[in-house]
Amino acid sequence: MNVYVIVAAFLAASVEFVEALTIVLAVGTVRGFRPAMRGTFWAVLALAALILILGEGVLRIVPIDVLRGIIGALLLLFGLKWLRKAVLRFSGKKSLHDEQQAYAKEIQRLQQSRGDAFEAQATAFNGVFLEGLEVVVIVLTMGAGANAYPSAILGALVGLVVVVSLGVALRAPLAKVPENVMKFVVGVMLTSFGTFWAGESMGVHWPLAEGTILLLIIGYLLISAVLVSMLKKKVATA
Repeated sequence: MNVYVIVAAFLAASVEFVEALTIVLAVGTVRGFRPAMRGTFWAVLALAALILILGEGVLRIVPIDVLRGIIGALLLLFGLKWLRKAVLRFSGKKSLHDEQQAYAKEIQRLQQSRGDAFEAQATAFNGVFLEGLEVVVIVLTMGAGANAYPSAILGALVGLVVVVSLGVALRAPLAKVPENVMKFVVGVMLTSFGTFWAGESMGVHWPLAEGTILLLIIGYLLISAVLVSMLKKKVATA
């Protein structure tokens, strides 16, 4: 088992599933939990099938060296996107994500739509499926890049179980989960993995092998902290 992959997949999946949970809870509150859970079940089933089918196909068709180059580029794009948003949020240039506010907006939208049970099921399905697609991409890329599909799938499954368990127990949005911090950490980790695998595909021999990933994580954290500090000063001056 690859610990780095498990942690990264767990955090990334948890963030996306928290946002999906908000939609499911809103649907359940307004339209009832039966259609909401049906939509969730079919979405999770579809996502699991995507991981199994695409994952097996990718490994059989694409050589691992070529795959790592593609994966490195994809993870860099994903990671830098998450990291950019996190830096802007923590510097005050962009408002922090508020799950309670997102829940209230979804409740209001559902109350105004006056749909039936089928629409409720479709809303839950779409919410879980769309949020989960990013999890699928991360699981596929990280699993293939590190040749550690079981680790990536395990991390995502643990994230799903934790979020669903808390949602069932509380029946409320997980507003107290440090989602903004988690997104920051995920952005750093994905960027670090992307740098490592992109470098490997171009023939870079990292001095500490996989241990270099930890150094890259520390490096990107320090750079991000400096950027946040600089942007905070600009916001304060403005």
